[in-house]
Amino acid sequence: MGALKCEQIHFVLIINRQRKLRLSKWYSPYSQKERTKVIGEISGLVLRRGPEMCSFLEWGALTVVYKSYGNLLYIMCIDPDDNELEALELIDHYVRNLDRQCGIACEWMLTFYFAWAYQVLDELVIAGQIQETSIKTVVGLVRAQDHLEWAAREETHSISSKILGTDTIDILDL
Repeated sequence: MGALKCEQIHFVLIINRQRKLRLSKWYSPYSQKERTKVIGEISGLVLRRGPEMCSFLEWGALTVVYKSYGNLLYIMCIDPDDNELEALELIDHYVRNLDRQCGIACEWMLTFYFAWAYQVLDELVIAGQIQETSIKTVVGLVRAQDHLEWAAREETHSISSKILGTDTIDILDL
């Protein structure tokens, strides 16, 4: 895959067909009130569009790019000078990374494994700029983070067992 060159990604949203937000990542400053308004406006615009329509549209001074996978809409807002096809490719790349991590990028996965969805997105995009395009690298980085987290939990569990004794209930497991 060639290097993607979107200059600025302002936000990423994932919503279902009932307008329920499943993931949001903001790279430009928006207040909570503005975010709520943006989510409502964007989801309404995108959900009203038919499947035969183009996957990008002008929204104020920005461009909205979206793609549907099953019951979910993956939405990205970019600068109007950026290449919309590259943004579509990034959305597809993100979904393929989620598939590689969790088996399938579906609403259920986003509900229960949202931390992985954010981790994958954070490996792909940092501060609104594309950082990594290799699926293999992203999967390796996310798995390494998971391993470090698991090792830290094991170490905490081991320390608490030594402090509390082996016959006591581990308060960290409650």
